[in-house]
Amino acid sequence: MGQISQPPPQQQDRRPGLESEMTPRPKSEDRKHHGTGKLGGRIAIITGGDSGIGRAVAIAFAREGADVAILYLNEHTDAEETKRLVEKEGRRCLALAGDIGAANWCADTVDQTIREFGHLDILVNNAAEQHPQDSILKISPDQLERTFRTNIFSFFYMTQAALPHLGEGSVIINTTSVTAYKGSGHLLDYSSTKGAIVSFTRSLSQALAENRIRVNAVAPGPIWTPLIPSTFPPDKVESLGSDVPLKRIGQPEEIAPSYVFLASDDSSYMTGQVLHPNGGTVVNS
Repeated sequence: MGQISQPPPQQQDRRPGLESEMTPRPKSEDRKHHGTGKLGGRIAIITGGDSGIGRAVAIAFAREGADVAILYLNEHTDAEETKRLVEKEGRRCLALAGDIGAANWCADTVDQTIREFGHLDILVNNAAEQHPQDSILKISPDQLERTFRTNIFSFFYMTQAALPHLGEGSVIINTTSVTAYKGSGHLLDYSSTKGAIVSFTRSLSQALAENRIRVNAVAPGPIWTPLIPSTFPPDKVESLGSDVPLKRIGQPEEIAPSYVFLASDDSSYMTGQVLHPNGGTVVNS
């Protein structure tokens, strides 16, 4: 898997960040992963699928036989690369650009996915944004609403749009974070949304259990994605992950197997649970 030394100092001036401008590039393809068809014939929607964890999940799903629709804001170059990598695995990829904080657009993406692929089996709510502040007094109402709209409102919007198309055996996977459990003094609004995602996952799993639709989550630790250089200063980028037991930042390819496990029948007796690929941080899950 993709163990690397810590990345060098760097920063991007735009948010969302671009994977194509990161040094080194995140590792999204686990070349040791040979698919076994455990997602054969399934259709997945992945929000934030253009880069980072979303890209790695899209590739891993494709390698297991799924066709995917990736949703992203405006990182067109990154999205095209993800589409190319999915199609390299012999699967179809639909790339849709827009704002997942808008309920109508979320509904449109599900409709387009159904028109393109005919059905839907897996929803991965993954997209997120963060805006570090050194004081709660610096979190403006606009920032607070934007963070919640992207990070948790969109999970409701996407689920509401997808649910009429999900049947028995379908799966919803939500991306939360280690910050939901240990907190973050500089990411108060972000970590709050991630805590909300844990509760959303547990509650939704109970609401959909009778429908035999499973709902689980993944809580990554520090992962080398565009979110890092686009939101942290260079010195923070260089040291990120050095405080976890494994003493390094993680790679997207190391997180994707958790999503494959939760999307497949391998996890058929799991719902309402959270997996913790976080470099060894022990949390109360």
